[in-house]
Amino acid sequence: METRNPLLSPSPLPHGLPPFGEIREEHFEPAFDAGIAQQIAELEALVSDPEPPTFANTMVPLELSGQTLQRVEYAFWTLTGSESTPFLRDLEERIAPRLAAHHDAILLNASLYARVTAARDDLAADPSATPEMRHLVEQWHRRMALAGAGLDETAKQWVSAINQRLSELQSRFESRLLEDTNALAVVFDRPEELDGLGESELSAAASAAAARGLEGKHVLTLALPTSQPALAQLRSPRARGRLMWASRERGSRGGDFDTRDTLLEIVRLRARRARLLGFRTHADVATADETAGSAAAVAAMLEPLARIAAENARRELAELEALAGDGVGAADWPYWSEQLRAKRFALDTAALRPWFEAERVLRDGVFGAANALYGITFAERPELHGWNDETRVFEVRDEDGSSIGLYLLDLYRRDSKRGGAWMHELVTTASLLGQDTAVVGNNLNVPKPAAGEPTLLTLDEVSTLFHEFGHALHGLFARVTYPSLAGTTYQRDFVEFPSQVNEMCMLWPEVLDRYARHVETGEPLPTEVVSRLRATETFNQGYLTSEYLAAALLDQAWHTLTAEEAEAVTDVGAFEAAALARVGLDNPAVPPRYQSPYFQHTFGGGYDARYYGYIWSEVLDADTVEWFKEHGGLRRENGQRFRERLLARGGSTDPLEAYRDFRGRDPIIEPLLQRRGLA
Repeated sequence: METRNPLLSPSPLPHGLPPFGEIREEHFEPAFDAGIAQQIAELEALVSDPEPPTFANTMVPLELSGQTLQRVEYAFWTLTGSESTPFLRDLEERIAPRLAAHHDAILLNASLYARVTAARDDLAADPSATPEMRHLVEQWHRRMALAGAGLDETAKQWVSAINQRLSELQSRFESRLLEDTNALAVVFDRPEELDGLGESELSAAASAAAARGLEGKHVLTLALPTSQPALAQLRSPRARGRLMWASRERGSRGGDFDTRDTLLEIVRLRARRARLLGFRTHADVATADETAGSAAAVAAMLEPLARIAAENARRELAELEALAGDGVGAADWPYWSEQLRAKRFALDTAALRPWFEAERVLRDGVFGAANALYGITFAERPELHGWNDETRVFEVRDEDGSSIGLYLLDLYRRDSKRGGAWMHELVTTASLLGQDTAVVGNNLNVPKPAAGEPTLLTLDEVSTLFHEFGHALHGLFARVTYPSLAGTTYQRDFVEFPSQVNEMCMLWPEVLDRYARHVETGEPLPTEVVSRLRATETFNQGYLTSEYLAAALLDQAWHTLTAEEAEAVTDVGAFEAAALARVGLDNPAVPPRYQSPYFQHTFGGGYDARYYGYIWSEVLDADTVEWFKEHGGLRRENGQRFRERLLARGGSTDPLEAYRDFRGRDPIIEPLLQRRGLA
């Protein structure tokens, strides 16, 4: 039996890529044990140092601690998101509370908090301290204070117990949602029921059925949002209704996969913890260290936008019903909006898929735009193995030929992969550790066609690939000294900004011309079609903005409950309906992008009370796109400015200061209002 655990030592692979080919599931638990024990010993040595606290003897050893644990966590969370198994899901539910307790033992450590405070005071009087040093110590001090480091011991014990339980519940929510999403995949016995789908979609549906042992049938698996991609094409109202029903039933059917009791307990525990920390609600805690600064500031921005978006959606609905000659419900809106788009603009977006072949989109579009803006190049490394056989590995090199790191892409949907699309980091750059290259990954959930057939993307999937790659660029370009400031370590309501900016490349003329080529003929997307695409940029924005804001404000509604109010909520559906009615987003034809029982962003952890961050970041994004237009577009010097003044800084500075340094002023909201038809 092999006794070596590959997680317990730095990876020998290029750039520190985790050796996934050697890692087995049983390696994780002992590696977690070892990583936790190692960091505990490192921190005990730190706090027992008899010398007066300074930046050098406090912040530096604090930043150096926990390297083994971080290496284990990066590999583990990669697999639980992308290649989950019952073993890993069970381990996640068991290990999550232990990790929460360990992180609390750091953040709530009174001796460590005292040393960080003293180091901050010592640094304030040091004229040689760099801005990054000052930012680091301020971030640690604020993070510990918000976690409860200043509380008495009894309150700390309560906070820690809540954190452990929350970590367990969040893992359970994700696990149940994954199981129910797989269970609710919609089976169609006859291909005629899927009238309207193209050959590529039918091929993917047949492959999904075959993978389930349903030869001869077709299966539509579920994407994470409420509205499913196939709804825009399915001609059968019954088929559309079945698909929408399955999407909205997730987590709500009773039994082992129901998430509602889990999310109610999450909401109650977050509210109780907020009160222990001295805040009225969880949203007040969550936004205190965001660029928004408060839940009140979030409401002040989102609620007026919601009223305008809802009115736009009502006008759009009237147009759709006039075209349909009948009522249009939630299952029908995507189909009839595409019919209206085709009539008004002579544009069928589903018919564009042959121009969006995945490999060409990736190489000539996504990579090509990055080369034009930043001078970087990409070379596939087939000898390197990702977390599964479908994951591709690319070496990323700078203009001078030096290596920046590795980019990994996992494109296709699987039952073992959680829904949605995301970027994650496996290795981050930090000069304190001697690590000057990064390893980042993108996951999407594109249906996989049958072997030998091309992967044709929808317009939304092309946009998603550009978006997630924007996150990847952020992680690859970040250059900092200290590990806790590395990569995409930004506030949640700022971190989406670089990825949204990268979406601008998708329809930029010189980029689009390179990648939007017909899969069979190689002909470019006709000029008149491109013009129509641009003409539709504000089309259906009432619906799209409303569904997003409904989810964002629903997230706020759950997390602006006081502890007493949270205890009183027992009916998830009734609470959701009342919350949407209160902000005027209760149009039955426009459901939230995520309803509570499958709102993974907020109840799986990470975006709780911060899902608003997408539109908050979009203010900066829209303003930045205007800057690029004003300065000649995707020019190399423009990309370099954006890279140096924003992307390269990681979390080493205040993000709005970095934005002002790039833009020359504070952001303005007008470009966003114009983009979304809200002006």
